[in-house]
Amino acid sequence: MDITDSVSAKASPEIKASPAIKASPPIMTAKNVDVFYGKKQAIKNVSLEIPENQITALIGPSGCGKSTLLRCFNRMNDTIESCKVTGDIRFAGQDIYAKKVDVVALRARIGIVFQKANPFPKSIFENVAYGPRIHGLAESKSHLEEIVITSLKRAGLYNEVSDRLTDAGTSLSGGQQQRLCIARAIAVQPQVILMDEPCSALDPIATAIVEELMESMKENYTIVIVTHSMQQAARISQKTAFFHLGEVVEFGDTDTIFTNPNDERTQNYISGRIG
Repeated sequence: MDITDSVSAKASPEIKASPAIKASPPIMTAKNVDVFYGKKQAIKNVSLEIPENQITALIGPSGCGKSTLLRCFNRMNDTIESCKVTGDIRFAGQDIYAKKVDVVALRARIGIVFQKANPFPKSIFENVAYGPRIHGLAESKSHLEEIVITSLKRAGLYNEVSDRLTDAGTSLSGGQQQRLCIARAIAVQPQVILMDEPCSALDPIATAIVEELMESMKENYTIVIVTHSMQQAARISQKTAFFHLGEVVEFGDTDTIFTNPNDERTQNYISGRIG
């Protein structure tokens, strides 16, 4: 599925990874990105490279711009009339804000899971089947069933719901609903999954299940997660970007960011002196 007429699954050769992320080439890049809501600037000159098949965490105080950037990556900010995005954001080497881009197809390639689980008012099966149906991914009824079951398995949910696929998605527990939303995102064969505080409403057990799921998913998907939990970022991510007042203060290997940051503001945030 292309976001224009054709999109390569590989990053554009002219985009070079910075020394910090040589091990994995960037699948998404943001360069000199500014975002405004009316006259208020939410993001200031942000540049970032998202390495493929890794988990990248965006951390920082509330209102620092991390969720705004996340929504730029699949153009969710297009739904906000007052929002203006400038700069260059690329997926697989292609400008995602180019006029010819098919936004529906883009959002299939770059899925999103929100802070609050939002299953459709449909059955568990139909929640997952919805995307493949509208995108024409299923060749037959049996193929659709295969896609649904595979997606539920990859989201670590199938064993818990296999005997009640006709039950309402809203009948599941909070943690199960969030995994259902992850299965729904997976079902349309994305390359990138954006997660905006996916565990903030979950209990510790459900959080641990979702974190374990994310760890296993990075073999097949690139994950970008916004989290207020520094412990979560340290546990599951390979790269971390620290945002403050709309700017990326520091970006690099998670271990380095948490143990030997270069910027005093990063150190102050991690140690709890700012927040």
